[in-house]
Amino acid sequence: MKVLVVLFSCLVAFGNCTVYFKDTFEDGDAWSERWVQSTKRSDYGEFKISAGNFYGDAEKDKGIQTSQNGKFYARTAKFEEVFNNEGKSLVIQFSVKHEQKIDCGGGYVKVFPNDLVPTEMEGESKYNIMFGPDICGPGTKKVHVIFNYKDKNLLIKRDITCKDDEFTHLYTLIVRPDNTYVVKIDDKEAQSGSLEEDWDFLPAKKINDPEAKKPEDWVDNAKMDDPEDAKPEDWDKPEYIPDPDAEKPEDWDDETDGEWEPPSIPNPEYKGTWKPRQIDNPDYKGEWVHPQIDNPEYVPDENLYRYVDSAYIGFDLWQVKSGTIFDNVLVTDDEDLAQQFAEETFSVTKDAEKKMKEKQDEEERKAREEADKQRKAEEEEEEDEEDLEEGEEDEDDADLDEVRLSIVNMHCEYVKHVTLQDDASDDESQRDEL
Repeated sequence: MKVLVVLFSCLVAFGNCTVYFKDTFEDGDAWSERWVQSTKRSDYGEFKISAGNFYGDAEKDKGIQTSQNGKFYARTAKFEEVFNNEGKSLVIQFSVKHEQKIDCGGGYVKVFPNDLVPTEMEGESKYNIMFGPDICGPGTKKVHVIFNYKDKNLLIKRDITCKDDEFTHLYTLIVRPDNTYVVKIDDKEAQSGSLEEDWDFLPAKKINDPEAKKPEDWVDNAKMDDPEDAKPEDWDKPEYIPDPDAEKPEDWDDETDGEWEPPSIPNPEYKGTWKPRQIDNPDYKGEWVHPQIDNPEYVPDENLYRYVDSAYIGFDLWQVKSGTIFDNVLVTDDEDLAQQFAEETFSVTKDAEKKMKEKQDEEERKAREEADKQRKAEEEEEEDEEDLEEGEEDEDDADLDEVRLSIVNMHCEYVKHVTLQDDASDDESQRDEL
C-alpha cells in the first residue's frame, strides 16, 4: 500500500515516473520481512533498527544498523516490479551513517537481476550495479561505481572520495539513457561524465598501426653533446685522498699490524665525472608518434546504460567494526523525484543531527573536565594526607629522640653518681689503713 501511494503521487506530481523501491524503515520490525536474510552462510551479522546515538529526528532517522563486529552482512529486498531502464534514467539513492567511525568496511548497495535467489545471495552472486562508499584504512576511502557488462564487473577509472566521518551522508547515482552518469554526495555533484570514457566497456576506438615502425634514422634526442667541448686537462682528480693530517698511532706495529696507511678523506679538488656541454640537436625530428588506425574490434554500443532485468537491491558487506546505519533507500527512474526525496529526508534532519552530536560532545567534554578536576582533587587530598602522616611520623621520631636523650642523660648521671661513691669508698679505705 505504501508503494502504491508513492506510485500514484509520481503520476500526479512528476508525470510518467516509477518508484521501483523505497524504504525509510519507519514501520518497526516489518523491514525484516522485506529484506530477506541470505542463508548461504550460517554466521552472517545481524542488522537492527536504530537511529543511532545521535540524530536529527528519532523516528525519521531510523534505519538498519550493522550490530556485530567482524561479520559479513547479506540481505536483499525485491522491487515492486522488474526495472527495465531502456530509454529512462536509473537512480539509486540511499544514506549511510558510519557512526562507529569505521576503519574498514563496506557501505555500498548492489542491484541484482531478476534471477537472483535471495536466500542464496553471496559475494559471488551476479549483480548489475554496485554503488556506494568503501573504507579500509587511510588508503581506501572511495565510492564504488561498478557496472556488470557482458558478465564482467567494470570499475570506474576515476577516483571519487567518500565521506569518512560519523555523520549521515547521502549517496546518489544517476545513469542516463545518453550513456552519461552523475554521482552525488550529500545532494551535490561529486563526479560526472561518459560511461564509455570512464569505464572499459568497449575496446579502444583507435589502436597503434601494427604495420608502422619508427624509421631507423629517426632522431628523437632534442639535445646532443657539443663536439667542440673538450675536457680540461686538470679535470681528472681522485674522489678520495689520504688524510694529510693523519698520524700513525704510536703503538702501531708494522710486523703484526701490517703497513700503516692513512685514512681517506673526500678530495676537495674532485669535480666528478666530466660531461660535455649539451647543445640543440640539428637532426632532431621530434618525438615519434605511432600512427593510429581504427580498431577493428571496436563496436559502438548505445545501450551501455541499459539493464532490462533489475529486480533486487541488497547489502553484501564485510565490516570489521559494526555500527553503520543505512536509511532512505530509493530506486526510481525520475531524477526530480529523487531530488525531492532527498530534500524531504536527508536535508531536513542533517543539521539537527550535527547539533545533537555537538551537544553530546560538549556534555562529554564537561564531564571529562569534571572527572579530571575530581581526580586531581583526590590526588591532592591523598598527597596532603601523606604529608600529614609523614609529619606525624617526624613528630613521633622527635619525641622518641627526646626520650632516648633523656635515658642517656639519666644513665650518665647514674654512672657519674656510682663513680663518685666508688671514689669516696676508696678514700675511706685509705684513711683506715693509715
